[in-house]
Amino acid sequence: MKHIVLFDMDGTLTPPRKSLEESLIPVLEQLAEVAEIGIVTGSNHDYLKQQVGVLLNHSKIRKKLHLLPCNGTKHYYPPSNNYEEHKLISEVSMIEKLGRRKFTQLMLLLIEQQANFSNERFPLTGHFIDYRGSTINWCPIGRNAQAEDRQFFVDYDNSYSPTLRENYLKRLRHYTDLKRIDGLTIKLGGDTSFDIFPEGWDKTFCLQHFPEHTHWFVGDRCGANGNDKEIYDLLKVEDKAFETSGPDETRILIGLIINGIKNTY
Repeated sequence: MKHIVLFDMDGTLTPPRKSLEESLIPVLEQLAEVAEIGIVTGSNHDYLKQQVGVLLNHSKIRKKLHLLPCNGTKHYYPPSNNYEEHKLISEVSMIEKLGRRKFTQLMLLLIEQQANFSNERFPLTGHFIDYRGSTINWCPIGRNAQAEDRQFFVDYDNSYSPTLRENYLKRLRHYTDLKRIDGLTIKLGGDTSFDIFPEGWDKTFCLQHFPEHTHWFVGDRCGANGNDKEIYDLLKVEDKAFETSGPDETRILIGLIINGIKNTY
């Protein structure tokens, strides 16, 4: 029986927007002895590769590692230090799925909402809307915001109930319904942004790449509006999904999963 253990990235294998630490290497090498490893994230491929760069120097892990950016709507395998050897196995197009008219309406709506947000009290840095081919990420404070600005926003956001982001999430869902931009899923992404993609293109999408495997999952945002919820709920039924509070707990969970896999032999 083949197994693949799928991980979210930010908040699971790394602190938000940080690179993976060497301290996780030993337990991931142990995991690679019994299973394939997949990293499924809302981020794009270039950013994901930066975060996992340390893994690409370890041959035991690299040959078992699948990179699954944009919720797994893109599949890269086998990873390598050499970009030219990095093989894109499959991908899909959001524009083709929605149609150009709906896609354009959606982009105009996000620009309108960004204009509204710009009246808030936060510093704004870099670009705000990132179209990734199969998903859109909207980060109202800007994707190049400094760490202190991001933390200021997170602290401010969490001081209200519902949070500012939850209010904008409701607003986005309301206006997409009003403008009949249907067939979309809109979720909170990371600590400061929103992920927008066609229905069904959540992280469960990545499971179709591994039809002959038993699937396991570890993620940190498994509650309502979190971008790990769908895959967590699906695999939790079979006790093969785990919610983590961060890399330290993830290290412990990997050990439990290794034992669980060995018990199936």
